[in-house]
Amino acid sequence: MAKNSLNTEEQFQSIMAECHALFEKKLHDYGASWRILRPSSLTDQLFIKAKRIRSLEIKKESLVGEGIRPEFIALINYGIIGLIQLEKGFADSVDITNSEALTLYEEHTKEAYELMLKKNHDYGEAWRDMRVSSYTDFILTKIERIKEIEDIQGQTLVSEGIDSNYMDIINYAVFGAIKLGED
Repeated sequence: MAKNSLNTEEQFQSIMAECHALFEKKLHDYGASWRILRPSSLTDQLFIKAKRIRSLEIKKESLVGEGIRPEFIALINYGIIGLIQLEKGFADSVDITNSEALTLYEEHTKEAYELMLKKNHDYGEAWRDMRVSSYTDFILTKIERIKEIEDIQGQTLVSEGIDSNYMDIINYAVFGAIKLGED
């Protein structure tokens, strides 16, 4: 178990480094333009990415030439953007520097990593025996939950908040990217 646990940590960090590098490049190209996204728009962006994964899993063919793994990477980055937006609220224009955006990104990446460690300990690496398609379905379920929570303005009775759902989306997407990289 210790070997797998260490391997999971290394694999998680490797995927997050890949995501960070892409996020940094996109910050260079576009700045933090995502700061204008309202919560519902961000949720819809996550939905589009997850639905594309599901469609590709079912159809087994991509007409635009991009596969499933890049969509998992996008889900990770949009999930982290979601956490930043929850923390700061949306803006009418870009209101943070690229450096500030990277700092926030890294803080939320660390939170997702720490949550993964706790859950992976408690669940005993169960994710390794799951199908990638299950990650997709769980992500879509989390997105539907986010939509419902948004529709009721966050007034949940017993459920976790939007932030917990973003964290789960990030971690399921990391697991998907890891497993697709192992094939």
